[in-house]
Amino acid sequence: MILTVTLNAAIDKRYVVDDFKVGEVNRVRECTYVPGGKGLNVSKPASIYGAEVVATGFVGGHAGNYIEAALKPFGIKSAFYHVDAESRSCINIWDEVNHVQTEFLEPGFTLTEADFEGFEKKIRQLVKDASVVAMSGSVPKGLDGSAYQRLVKIVKDAGKPVILDTSGKLLEEGIKAAPTLIKPNIDEIRMLTGKHCDDINDIIEAAKAIHAGGVEIVAVSLGADGSLAVGEEGIFRAVVPKIDAVNTVGCGDSMIAGFALGLSEGLSLEETLQRASAISAAAAMREETGFFVMEDMEALLPKIEIRRL
Repeated sequence: MILTVTLNAAIDKRYVVDDFKVGEVNRVRECTYVPGGKGLNVSKPASIYGAEVVATGFVGGHAGNYIEAALKPFGIKSAFYHVDAESRSCINIWDEVNHVQTEFLEPGFTLTEADFEGFEKKIRQLVKDASVVAMSGSVPKGLDGSAYQRLVKIVKDAGKPVILDTSGKLLEEGIKAAPTLIKPNIDEIRMLTGKHCDDINDIIEAAKAIHAGGVEIVAVSLGADGSLAVGEEGIFRAVVPKIDAVNTVGCGDSMIAGFALGLSEGLSLEETLQRASAISAAAAMREETGFFVMEDMEALLPKIEIRRL
């Protein structure tokens, strides 16, 4: 079972309007609601691939109930910690005439230390049945930079692999607990190491430094240039063929799903990087965030070139 952790889950609402005007009534032509949050964007592709997925994190109120209900069609089991407050919504307004996007992000609830301690107890129970845990995204108000560090330690103490995909102070503090895998982008790896990372050799040296500090696998996003992974098995670079990308939002989360699948199945780093890259590329070919078609992934998989550096 793959356990995903989304501490700051939300409902992502997208409104399409014609010629959005501030201060006036705007008629919505099209609207979509989907469960949001990086961890949930990991849950969906992992479930589509065929893995058993359990999603946990914090939810509350009617919005929280909706998030849980909306995961069921994907075959994702919910094991959230409920709080006495309403889960947030993230609203995206797309102006079809002017091609301008406007976003409204609700503040969400504030957690107490008691809430987090209750969640830690829940994680200790859930991790017993997990083959791998993937923790992703931001955290609600009330939690400090040590939140993921504490959770990673719980999973490591249980002897299970754990992926941490976050940023800023949360990442900086989180890697002190030595997660199994992280996937920083170039800016994040600069922040972690203080290195300029102006070329591939600098990036590799920075990733090797993080690996030497206790992170088993450091996977680095290179954007259109693919990705690389540094681990005990060596240094590998994935080169992805040109595709007709429709939506690249959430492709990094789809890649995390691929890494989780590889760790869950005990694949080699080379095989894991290849599959993760194929799932990410297949997700970019579809409009819905966190969604891919298995036929696309299977067609792309042999075309993903993995080079040992």
